[in-house]
Amino acid sequence: MNHTESDKDKNTSGITEHATEPTMVHLVERSNYPALIDIAVEPVSVIVDWMCGKPDELSEDLKAELREILNGNGGVQHREEFALLQKSILSRSDLTSESLALANRAQLEILVAIKTGIQAFLLPDISLTQSALIEVFLCKRCRNMACQNLLPGDECKCEVCCTKSGFCNGCMCTICSKFDFDVNTCHWIGCDVCFHWTHTDCAIRVGRIAMGTLLKGADRLPEMLFECTACKHTSELLGWAKDAFHTCAGKWEKEALMKEFDCVRRIFHGSKDSKGRRLFWKLEELLGRLKGGLDTRTACNEIQQLFAELEKDDKEACESQYTNLIEPHEACARIAEVVDEAVMKIEVVADEKVRALKRAHITLEACDKELEEKRLELQEMQMEREKRKLEVEVLEMKMKLRVAEAEIFQARADDARRKAEVLRHLVAEKGSEAGEDQSKYVKLRLDEVEAKRRDLLAQIQLQEHFQRQLDPSQMLMVSRIQDVLKQVSQKGSVESRELPSAC
Repeated sequence: MNHTESDKDKNTSGITEHATEPTMVHLVERSNYPALIDIAVEPVSVIVDWMCGKPDELSEDLKAELREILNGNGGVQHREEFALLQKSILSRSDLTSESLALANRAQLEILVAIKTGIQAFLLPDISLTQSALIEVFLCKRCRNMACQNLLPGDECKCEVCCTKSGFCNGCMCTICSKFDFDVNTCHWIGCDVCFHWTHTDCAIRVGRIAMGTLLKGADRLPEMLFECTACKHTSELLGWAKDAFHTCAGKWEKEALMKEFDCVRRIFHGSKDSKGRRLFWKLEELLGRLKGGLDTRTACNEIQQLFAELEKDDKEACESQYTNLIEPHEACARIAEVVDEAVMKIEVVADEKVRALKRAHITLEACDKELEEKRLELQEMQMEREKRKLEVEVLEMKMKLRVAEAEIFQARADDARRKAEVLRHLVAEKGSEAGEDQSKYVKLRLDEVEAKRRDLLAQIQLQEHFQRQLDPSQMLMVSRIQDVLKQVSQKGSVESRELPSAC
């Protein structure tokens, strides 16, 4: 079964998975924002708090740094950095669905990209929901962005789907568990029974392509067969190569045609039957001629002619085989064999239709689930909008109250200013009246002192008049009285000088 566009979706991102080995890493230091190694080793809640309130540009810088590492442009250093990041994540046991549900969107995209090695999860236009990213991280959904099937695909119970974590039977190789975006190619082989896919190179490497007999007990020669890893069913490869070239050869350019010829040539390199050897030799011949300038149309015609000759030889061999009479029991056995094969193919087709119906139901359920999530998100956004609107109204009301309070305080301040002005005028008036009273008081005191001075002066003069008539003892008393009078006079003059200064 060839690998065509109807069997596998095509993705133009051109992303491939990388296998690396762990070693020391040197990451960019950030003082106030987590580095990639911090996201890989720190608890989810710590990184969420760390990234909260930071601008989106810092998250984009982290994703751009991881994209550069996944591109591998830095050679060994980038491979070592990625190996350490991936090893750190794979060794953690705290990354559950509950903890990841609390993660920041950019943080979750980085974790998924590190674990899967696929940089498509870092693109800005990624359409996966938060829950889908968590399912991819926990290997419950296919990591192929072009597939996105829930795992295990079609609820398959085969050994490969049950034992390989994250394996998708719709797009991944049963041997290496990797996927790519090659279509219309012989590099993939599909099983006719379980519809699992295998890389041709992987099948050759592990011996799943080898010589054998398709129908046990039948009188048939050995031929090149492919054994499916999942269901152990064997398929013949000559008819598969014929169908692949008939369906896809017209779509191949010269370089692609040479790669497909080389792929089929390697498949039939170990063939020991005559038809397989003829195909091998013809492909080697055409490869040499294509390198020498043979056009692709001629090469395709010649390989189709070879398949036609091989088919003609089969018909002639069958006709010569049936020229002899066949025993009744042998004829019945062959008829029963044909009927059994037809019934088996009908059952296979019926199973495929059932699986297709299941896939359609799953896709419809996923669409309904996503639609419900979008509806809930819309309701949450509307509720948040109403909440913001109410908050704005409350703030406007508070602002109006503050303006009214400010106007009241301004009116009170103006009133207080007027009262203060009135009080200042009253104080000034009281001050002028107090000055006049003080002047009157000083003047009255001066008059009193002057009257005392005149009285004392008169007494002194009177004493001097009687002094001449007194004895020495009386003279001594008179001189003392004069001293006292002088002191009283000096004291009055001092008081008269102090009172004006106080005024």
